Amino acid sequence: MLASDMITTDRLILRGWRDSDLEPWIALNADPEVMRFFPATQTADECRAMAARNQAHIDQHGFGLWAVERREDGAFLGFTGLTHLKDNNPMFPGVEAGWRLARQAWGQGYASEAAAASLRDGFGRLGLQRIVAFTAVPNLPSQAVMARIGMTRREDLDFDHPALPPGHRLERHLVWESRTG
Repeated sequence: MLASDMITTDRLILRGWRDSDLEPWIALNADPEVMRFFPATQTADECRAMAARNQAHIDQHGFGLWAVERREDGAFLGFTGLTHLKDNNPMFPGVEAGWRLARQAWGQGYASEAAAASLRDGFGRLGLQRIVAFTAVPNLPSQAVMARIGMTRREDLDFDHPALPPGHRLERHLVWESRTG
């Protein structure tokens, strides 16, 4: 079932953000293993600001980086969804698929399940023609998700992330793409 305020799958609910999500969200972003493919862990204030931005995007556009809840027990697992690219991104303009899950949710297919549902929503309800995803070269787990959800590797679109200094270990980003049709 798809709705403008949530997406459900067999095991997950992708929904708007709640105050009760903040504590596990802060813990997730403070975990060095979760954040190993990002420049740094995030502070509590950075996490609160990101959750607020995510919800504001959902409120404004009817989609975004949804909070992911496990249906069987209501556990907050992280985020998955679609968001507009920032204008400093080489892929701008467009929509990006993204995900970040707590370590205890890894290896169970949740990222692929939620990301595939987000793509279906993007191409179906939202009528998008193209969705991209990208990640740093060493992030093999995210690259595996991109392949599992049917995205196509686009070497011609790879780029050096503008928010990272030249030579940073995460600077080079690999691009994947999905299109309708």
